[in-house]
Amino acid sequence: MSGGRIRVMLVDDQPLFSAGLKMILRSQPDLEFVGEPGNGEDACLLAAEAAPDVILMDIRMPRMDGITATRQILAGRPPHPRIIVLTTIQHDEAVVRAIQAGASGFLTKDATPEFLLATIRTVHSGHAVMAPSAANELLRDYTTPRVGNDAVLDGLTAREKEVFLLAAAGRANGEIAAELFLGEATVKTHVANVLGKLSLRSRIQLVVFAYEHGLLQAKPGN
Repeated sequence: MSGGRIRVMLVDDQPLFSAGLKMILRSQPDLEFVGEPGNGEDACLLAAEAAPDVILMDIRMPRMDGITATRQILAGRPPHPRIIVLTTIQHDEAVVRAIQAGASGFLTKDATPEFLLATIRTVHSGHAVMAPSAANELLRDYTTPRVGNDAVLDGLTAREKEVFLLAAAGRANGEIAAELFLGEATVKTHVANVLGKLSLRSRIQLVVFAYEHGLLQAKPGN
């Protein structure tokens, strides 16, 4: 961050849309606009140079799409930016691929300026902007079921495995606490430990991890 401001980069190939967003971003005293590449290839280059804290990334662009760019940027040298993908359709397989690539959430292009700004600040503070339950629904609809691989959870304690499965199913901390007869603060600690042990960035990534390893297929209703 520069002077305490959140450095934001916008990646979109539609000039009129970009111009509107740029005006909104530049009007905020706590945000610093650091660039607007029009394709994923240029986004990867500028991300390495400008070190943005948050990137607003369109999914469908020429030369390199936003999903590929998201994956490449997050595979680069840390610190890694938080990436919010921009889409015209909420229930979209491309959103799933972006989340699997490491995006912290998504915004539809008809979102209000207030929601856009709140999303940027929320993601920068370390939180995902997509409910795990919504991620669960998208992954269920667009992910091919796989054979479970419980061995990937061997590094977790028995209690952490329980918390993992409930969180992956989209349960909130309060719901997990009630089901396991734990305090909510204890659940938060377990979730943090699970994320750390599995090298995951957020609860959304936890849901993706569960689906990619077939860990939710045996749980009815998920």
